[in-house]
Amino acid sequence: MRVSFGVLGPVTAWDDQGRPLALRGPRHRAVLARLIVARGRVVPVDLLVEDLWEGSPPDGAVSAVRTFVAALRRALEPDRPPRAPATLLTTRGPGYALETDPDTVDARLFEQRHQQAAALPPAQALPRLRQALDPWRGPAYADFPDAPWARSERARLAELRLHTLERLSQALLDLGQADRAVPDLDAHVAEHPWREDGWRLLALALYRTGRQGDALAVLRRARALLVEHLGVEPGPALRRLEQDILRQADHLTPDPAGDRLWSRAADAYQRTVTPGSRVRLESTVSLLRDLALTGPEGLQASRSQRLAAVTAAEELGDPHLTARVIGAYDVPANWTRVDDPDRTARVVAAAERVLNALPATGHEAARARLLATIALESRGTGGPRGPETAAEAERLARDLGDPTLLAFALNARYMQTFHRTGLAPERDALGAELLTLATRHDLVTFQILGHLVRLQSRAALADWEGADHHARAAQELARHHERPLTEVFTTWYRALRAAADPNISFEEAESAYRGAAALLRGAGMPGLEEGMEALALLCLRLQRGLPAPAGPDTDHGPHEPWARPHVLLAQHRPDEAATALARLPEPPRDLLLETRWSLTARAALALRERPVMRRAREALAPAAGELAGAQTGMLTLGPVADHLRDLDHALRS
Repeated sequence: MRVSFGVLGPVTAWDDQGRPLALRGPRHRAVLARLIVARGRVVPVDLLVEDLWEGSPPDGAVSAVRTFVAALRRALEPDRPPRAPATLLTTRGPGYALETDPDTVDARLFEQRHQQAAALPPAQALPRLRQALDPWRGPAYADFPDAPWARSERARLAELRLHTLERLSQALLDLGQADRAVPDLDAHVAEHPWREDGWRLLALALYRTGRQGDALAVLRRARALLVEHLGVEPGPALRRLEQDILRQADHLTPDPAGDRLWSRAADAYQRTVTPGSRVRLESTVSLLRDLALTGPEGLQASRSQRLAAVTAAEELGDPHLTARVIGAYDVPANWTRVDDPDRTARVVAAAERVLNALPATGHEAARARLLATIALESRGTGGPRGPETAAEAERLARDLGDPTLLAFALNARYMQTFHRTGLAPERDALGAELLTLATRHDLVTFQILGHLVRLQSRAALADWEGADHHARAAQELARHHERPLTEVFTTWYRALRAAADPNISFEEAESAYRGAAALLRGAGMPGLEEGMEALALLCLRLQRGLPAPAGPDTDHGPHEPWARPHVLLAQHRPDEAATALARLPEPPRDLLLETRWSLTARAALALRERPVMRRAREALAPAAGELAGAQTGMLTLGPVADHLRDLDHALRS
């Protein structure tokens, strides 16, 4: 029997026919709810006792918990033979865990649908967002409104629900259905008057239904509430919308003929441009470049077709055409591990061949684009070629005075600034120049990249105020210009903020990471996705003074060598951990360089391996003023200075 669980309302469970299961009393439901909050992790019996009786347990509380668990097991698995081990509510170590698939818990199903909708165009996102909201039957964990163990999860789910409602309204607006959005948005702002995005969407919906006066009245009502009750002025989005409505800005009203215009232009192109022509090939690459920015499906399709376009250009035997085809794909990058190493290596090889085939003089723009492509696509591989090509591409772009080419070259140089630790200030300066350049010349995609680069760099320097600013700015630009993949990075940044804040509980930070990982799944970035959730959770545990997860089924992907010593230590296998530490390869020169050296340092300290301690100390010393790992904008192992202090103390002992 497949059991489903509901926490978006009163806590309940259903069998595979949708019939409610008899969960008996409130304590039984509290045990079940507490295990669902833990998301498959073990909850020790002592913690269950403390949570159920809020620090004042009666005599026999442990026995009572075991009785509750036994009753729940009978309800959840009524057909289980006597003395057969439970498969859903299991005993593990000092406590219990609920081992169930994510899609059998309504809250996790809601999160999955919410995250999947983020990468879809409005027409496809709308039904997915409605599906996401379907399971809600009331406030999350409604039976336990005051339980401390449910508080952060209730708040997180409530916030996510409100965000989903607002995204659904935005999808209606994007589809030209503003009149359908107005009633729900009106109720939304009445119930949640402090959500500025709700007021913005309501005013925009009213404006698009021809009610300009009502739209302005809504914005003034929002200002009055914020000033009177919170003592703050509306944010820039609301202020800008009011100004745009007053001047009736063109961008407030979408062009309903946009789709028809696209279809007509595509038909005309198909009729007039000869199949197989050079013009068609170059146009295809430009289209692939734009497609890569539209979301997961577009990114994957673009990546798969790019090499075919390069191969087709080479087969025509025209190095100038091939240079243009390769160089036109100036898709920004801010992660140092490529998504498809084989395809990337073949593009780099083609760029090198074309570079050698071009005349020794002239064609500086084509040469600069090829050099930037080589530098960008060879990121994280080590060796001198990447930095050399990045520097030469930047020099040529500056000489040519081409802002788009310079932005591409600066991106390439950024990807090559990981040859040692402690380079966050240099990367921050690059991000600042890129942002200024892109803003001046209206290069929106590179403008977003500039904000993300500075987000990463300011986080590394523990400048949370600055990093927060760049996260908000990147998100706002991405939403306005329909760049959905940006949300992956800003969501991971919010998880990093939770992990780095000692006032936020381990459970809440862990939940933020799991939510960010769910958003990353299927985003079309395997080079970033593989092993990242496990690595972030490992760093979170070590930073909070907890052992690594000791389970055998955690997939650390390419980060496994640096995680393995910690996993073995958690399993009380120090000899094997020492062997794994001794076999560690040299860390790749990428965004995770400080993270891997910090993991190495912590393992060496635990195992008292002095030679490894010395190597780790030497590698980390230039980053003494940074947060280990935070330059990723995704995770952290705390201040590098703390690791250096511990290494110095151990080496002096």
